[in-house]
Amino acid sequence: MIVRFFTALTLPILLLAACSKPPEKIVVPEVFRVKFETSQGDFVVEAIRAWAPRGADRFHELVRAHYFDEGRFFRVVKGFIAQFGVHRKYEVHATWSKLFIMDDPPQEKNVRGTLAFAKSGPNTRATEIFINLTDNAVLDEEKFVPFGRIVEGLDVADKLYSGYGDLRPQGNEIDAGRVEEGANDYLVPRFPKLDYIKRARFQGGR
Repeated sequence: MIVRFFTALTLPILLLAACSKPPEKIVVPEVFRVKFETSQGDFVVEAIRAWAPRGADRFHELVRAHYFDEGRFFRVVKGFIAQFGVHRKYEVHATWSKLFIMDDPPQEKNVRGTLAFAKSGPNTRATEIFINLTDNAVLDEEKFVPFGRIVEGLDVADKLYSGYGDLRPQGNEIDAGRVEEGANDYLVPRFPKLDYIKRARFQGGR
């Protein structure tokens, strides 16, 4: 009786253990592409780990999470940059914005069409990304590190709405602090002309 009881009890546990699998480890490709479908059209980003492995890995992670979907291009300065990467929901952005990654050493220049993470100091990259709309040597001096480039649809980035200008205090309209605190609840009703990302997905199923 004792043996049968022990077998009956442990068999489901053994079966459960056999069926449970460890989480699948994500291997980020050395080069991968992401298609952004936006309110102005589509563009394709090619991320290159050799340029900035930590930055490319975080970008891959954010795309896997569909983090960019419905996010606004909230800072577009013609002839300079177009910035995005605040989640549509404040609660989600509040969590991710604290998940900093370590800096990558600069390998490439901030030339037109490249993308880099925004930062406020050493080791503060999290989710916000900008597209270089021109060659920005000043950003090289400030150690912003490109992790990828637009390989299709750069003209779409040029068309993103820039009428609201830079963020305060350089500009007069969009308040950076309220963007961080309110996300789309702040941006959408007050700045309806902002272009946005409909969805961002891997090309080739990665």
